[in-house]
Amino acid sequence: MLRAAVCASTTSDVMPNNDPAFETCVIGSALREIEQPKRRILDAVQQHSFDDSDIFALQLALEEALTNAVKHGNCCDPKKSVTIQYSVNNKRAVIVVRDEGAGFEPGEVPDPTHPDRLPVPNGRGIMLLRAYMDEIEYRDSGRELYMVKLRRQVDG
Repeated sequence: MLRAAVCASTTSDVMPNNDPAFETCVIGSALREIEQPKRRILDAVQQHSFDDSDIFALQLALEEALTNAVKHGNCCDPKKSVTIQYSVNNKRAVIVVRDEGAGFEPGEVPDPTHPDRLPVPNGRGIMLLRAYMDEIEYRDSGRELYMVKLRRQVDG
């Protein structure tokens, strides 16, 4: 049975130093479900005047994080869900993606730049997230990903 994405404003203590109000979306474990929360977050960063390079970075990071939660975390199990919490203001976007999978140890993921791994078509997600986000942290044995993108200050 397909679940419709549910998105709502909530009060949360995702991190004590962050904004207290977060939007929360809960989606099913199907790749088609990631579009609604991704669009909502990208709309929010555009409304807060993030520049094109920040929006590109966030789009790539969201695609990677949400796809990984559905495919690798929840193994596309329709009984499991992915919870996305986010807060966007004029200084930063904070995004938390949580799956219901078994978790993983990020330090044990093979280095995708190693010559033996170059021909492998997957395994670059963590590297991309680290490159495009200002802060990432895996929590709860890899079941939760906390990401921050700072808004680039535009001169003028």
